[in-house]
Amino acid sequence: MVIITLSSSLVILIVGGFFLMRQATAGIVEAKRASAIAETTTTINRIQGQLRDTDLRTASLYELLNQLADDAAEQSGQYHVLIQGPVSGLISQGVSPDSVPAELTAKVGESNGMWTAPTTVHYTDHLRPDAPAIVVGSTLWSPGASQSIPVYLIFPETQEVATVELLRRSVISVGALMALAIALVTYVATRHLSQPIRQASITASRLAGGALDERMAVRGTDELATLARSMNDMAAQLDRRIGELERLSTLQQQFVSDVSHELRTPMTTMRMAADMIEADPDDPVQARSVELMRTQMERFEILLADLLEISRYDAGAAQLTLEDCNISELVRAEITDVTPLAERLRVPITLSAETTQTAEVDPRRISRIIRNLLSNAVEHAEGKPVEVTVVGNDCAVGVAVRDHGVGFEPWQADKVFGRFWRGDPSRVRTVGGSGLGLAIARQDAELHHGWLTAWGRPGQGAFFRLVLPREADGVIVESPLPAAPSDVGDTESMEER
Repeated sequence: MVIITLSSSLVILIVGGFFLMRQATAGIVEAKRASAIAETTTTINRIQGQLRDTDLRTASLYELLNQLADDAAEQSGQYHVLIQGPVSGLISQGVSPDSVPAELTAKVGESNGMWTAPTTVHYTDHLRPDAPAIVVGSTLWSPGASQSIPVYLIFPETQEVATVELLRRSVISVGALMALAIALVTYVATRHLSQPIRQASITASRLAGGALDERMAVRGTDELATLARSMNDMAAQLDRRIGELERLSTLQQQFVSDVSHELRTPMTTMRMAADMIEADPDDPVQARSVELMRTQMERFEILLADLLEISRYDAGAAQLTLEDCNISELVRAEITDVTPLAERLRVPITLSAETTQTAEVDPRRISRIIRNLLSNAVEHAEGKPVEVTVVGNDCAVGVAVRDHGVGFEPWQADKVFGRFWRGDPSRVRTVGGSGLGLAIARQDAELHHGWLTAWGRPGQGAFFRLVLPREADGVIVESPLPAAPSDVGDTESMEER
């Protein structure tokens, strides 16, 4: 605001000063011109009167004109005289005849009257610098009106130039002082106005950072005071609402945790009852019932375990048990576990991995991530191969699981990690799951400061990438795996977080 105001003021002052100087200069020049004409008129009339009263029988015209010119210049002292006599010209001492413009000489020689023109006085003695001037030309008549004699009076404008220069300096000085005063007043005013706004910005930043007890000081009854009251009301509402949400979240987390724990007891009882019923395998209906009950109890146990894990993450109680592990061996073990399911669904699994790719991880959580990725890939592969790749670089180890099944839309790449989210609700699941597997997998990856990303296209399958730092507190500078598979023409890659 200060810069804008100062710039605008300078433009206005410069334009105003320019017009002021222009008007003042024009007024001074016009005043000088009027004064020169009046003085010339008086001088010409006096000299003409002296010529009429002079008897040329006793004095020559040249001598008379010379004397008249010297007398006129000495009496005034404000101008120089140039007379073009009938024999030779007469001019004030030290002044060059070139001081009279040729255009003015032509006008005076062609017609009677009085003419003016701007000029520059050229001095021949080199003691005085050339100066701007006004020259006035008219005509004298010799005694008997037999011959016209051109006369020029040169009025130097030295004082006028000094006056204009003084005025120019004054305008510049006053303009500079006014600009500084305007800048100072603007600075004080904008600081006074912006200080509450700056305080509001600071308060808003602190509120956004979680300091919900922050409040603004309310002063006066203007718009800024209204803003302060509104922000204080907003902060109070946010504090109250967030407190309510935190209490509800705590109750929800406690409820999920309690229910998950409490359901383990009846689950154990049901499993014991199933074992007792299974003791009589001769009844095929009973055996089938036991099998179905066991399957559903396993799914129920998986759901309970996932709910407990989610509640730990929500409560911020999830912790890592770190070990130096060979990621390749963890992947091989999980492929072995999922092989029966893959054989039942006729899905071949291929592994491309180096012998040793070590990282400091929690083996239980990493195995769970790989298990979820493999089971999802096998289920959605539709009988096509599933390719697993394990590679590494200096800072990270990457695991990629690629299937060529149903895939998903690009906009669903982040939604697949949502809780209980399903891309196609009408699709029949062949593997019992809780719908929380990928959500837990991503949180496990983030707990390791790693990445878990997804790429998919309808009919082209899916590509899941897990990238883990080799050290617990390491930073992934460069991923050893691309964000999209290399076997498709799509060059899009999901932006790495």
